[in-house]
Amino acid sequence: MRLLLVEDEKRMAELLKKGLEEEGYAVTLAGTGNLGYELARNGEFETILLDVMLPGLDGYQVAKRLRESKVATPILMLTARDATPDIVKGLDGGADDYLTKPFAFEVLLARI
Repeated sequence: MRLLLVEDEKRMAELLKKGLEEEGYAVTLAGTGNLGYELARNGEFETILLDVMLPGLDGYQVAKRLRESKVATPILMLTARDATPDIVKGLDGGADDYLTKPFAFEVLLARI
C-alpha cells in the first residue's frame, strides 16, 4: 500500500516513515502543504497522512483543495490540535479521520 505522509517535523516524519515501512507500506514524504497537495493530486496513493500545522498550505487547506479537485483518496489527519473545533474543521474540510498527537503507533496502523 502506498502512503503519502505530509509532515514538516523531520524527526516525526522519519520515525513514522521507518515504522510504516517496517509494516510493509511504501511511504512518500512531503515536508510542506504545497508539496503534499501536488503529490496527492498527481500521485496514486491509497491513504494520505496529513499534519495540520505545515509551512505553506496548512493541512485544512490541503484537504479542502484535494476534495475540491475531486481527489477521493482517504485522508487521515495527524495533529497536535485536539480541540473540538479543530477536529470538526478537519472532518468537515474533507478528512476521513482525525488522530491527535501523541498517539500509539498501533492505533495509527488500525486506522490506516
